Amino acid sequence: MTMTREDRSFAGSVVVITGAGSGIGRELALRLAGLGAELALADIDSAGVEVTALRCEAAGARVRADVLDVTEREKVFAYADEVHAHFGKVNQVYNNAGVAHYGEVTRDSFKHLERVLDVNFWGVVNMTKAFLPHLIASGDGHVVNISSLFGLITYPGQSAYNASKYAVRGFTECLRQEMLLAGQPVHVTCVHPGGIKTAVARNATASEGLDAARIARAFDRRLALHSPEMAADTIIEGVRRRRARVLVGAEAKALDLLGRITPVGSQRFGTWMSRLIRIAPRPAGTA
Repeated sequence: MTMTREDRSFAGSVVVITGAGSGIGRELALRLAGLGAELALADIDSAGVEVTALRCEAAGARVRADVLDVTEREKVFAYADEVHAHFGKVNQVYNNAGVAHYGEVTRDSFKHLERVLDVNFWGVVNMTKAFLPHLIASGDGHVVNISSLFGLITYPGQSAYNASKYAVRGFTECLRQEMLLAGQPVHVTCVHPGGIKTAVARNATASEGLDAARIARAFDRRLALHSPEMAADTIIEGVRRRRARVLVGAEAKALDLLGRITPVGSQRFGTWMSRLIRIAPRPAGTA
């Protein structure tokens, strides 16, 4: 089937969103509900996803809400079949669920590293693999994977997060190439948000010697420049236009360009930005 470049219409589409209990996931759901989509919403936070579902239903959408841990592969595959059986088709999947962790390689535990990679990368892989047959069968599929600004440039103290988001980028770009080569009716978009005010940073874990709450406050105050509403609008517009890559925020666009022009320079910028929010541990006894 030919992959068209026409703008996408969301009315009547069945859309799956992970991490739908708050932040970008919730705002995506609310906006897509207003555009006439039917929604399968998933999050590990049962209360959060229920609130999102109620708000989408109030907007007139047909909604299914589920508690789902994207790292549990068998449950993800079962969920994909249940969603397809419930709605009769699946058109779009937004792999938005993610976690953050602050810590240097020298002090990080394997437990922390594995958790970030399990959720941010393997969660995306699990969902994509589980839903891809249904997306192909729909004749009008779209996979939207949320990477990060830190899937474009590196940042000290974020080795696990960087690794996971670069992996999402590589996986997503390769998937897009494979869909094009095979002539499959599935578009693929990789999203790179800049600084967004969401619960991901506030709920981040940290290695010993780092104050996660203090770092999260610094991130919100100095680097979280955009609202989840703005991010959702930008993503939906990119999906509407079937973009291969969506950059959210002027800083994401600028740093993407910097990384292309001078990769080493972008690393220096990451070091400077780390000093700006003081991610390094403070000496004992300091405030």
